[in-house]
Amino acid sequence: MGVFYQLCLEEQAACADFACELSALDAEVERLSLLTFLGGPYDASDAIVEVKPGAGGVDASDWAEMLFRMYLKWCEARGYQCDVLAAEVAEEAGVRLTMFEARGDYAYGNLSCEAGVHRLVRISPFDQKGRRHTSFANVAVWPKLDEKVQVEIDESNLKVDTFRSSGPGGQHVNVTDSAVRMTHLPTGIVVCCQAERSQHLNRLRALEVLRAKLHQLKEDERRARVEDLKGPKRDIAWGNQIRSYVLFPYQLVKDLRTGYETSDVDGVLDGGLDELIAAALKWRGKKGGRN
Repeated sequence: MGVFYQLCLEEQAACADFACELSALDAEVERLSLLTFLGGPYDASDAIVEVKPGAGGVDASDWAEMLFRMYLKWCEARGYQCDVLAAEVAEEAGVRLTMFEARGDYAYGNLSCEAGVHRLVRISPFDQKGRRHTSFANVAVWPKLDEKVQVEIDESNLKVDTFRSSGPGGQHVNVTDSAVRMTHLPTGIVVCCQAERSQHLNRLRALEVLRAKLHQLKEDERRARVEDLKGPKRDIAWGNQIRSYVLFPYQLVKDLRTGYETSDVDGVLDGGLDELIAAALKWRGKKGGRN
């Protein structure tokens, strides 16, 4: 009886090991299959991510900060290195703007799936009457360009301002005017950087971000010309919104491009974006382009 029992235990252990190996194999197959959708010219690059509030007042500023933290947590879980380039605190709550650089394999390819308008529905913590509010925030993503990509910037077209840095929640960064706000006068593009204690280093990093934005602007103009040649778009969509996060009266995150949805809102906001990004990569691959 003892020998039979021991054999049963060994068989159960072997089955458990096999199940673990099979699960790991499935995960690796899924990872490799997603790489087939990451063949764009900049997909393997590091990424620059900007989150800004839209309509919704103080709730939108708070929502932008929630998204900012969500992406930092996702990057941390993926093993990406992140540098916060700018974090401008809003007057009442949340942020006016946040920007960070994510460094790691296919950072841009993955995070570019997040570009667009994100909508939040919840009971506002800032409404004394406890009413439901809808707020919006925009996520923009650019690849960090290497030196081989030539983007010329005329210094005479730049307006550079310096200011004192502070982070979300009032976290003080330093006591000197080391943060840099750079405006490209011909396009009106504005970039900020306060990641470094040195004004000179912040200026250099701001120039990197500006190069990425100007390059993306040229790419967008090129795509717009191609779309004009294709004729009128036939897709019917509700504004520019790509995803809704509903906290009340029910719990749901739904991606409006892919149809993927989950009721684990807390998990998503805690950085659980893998399934949403995987669905977006597959959708983009079938669609034959960017969102």
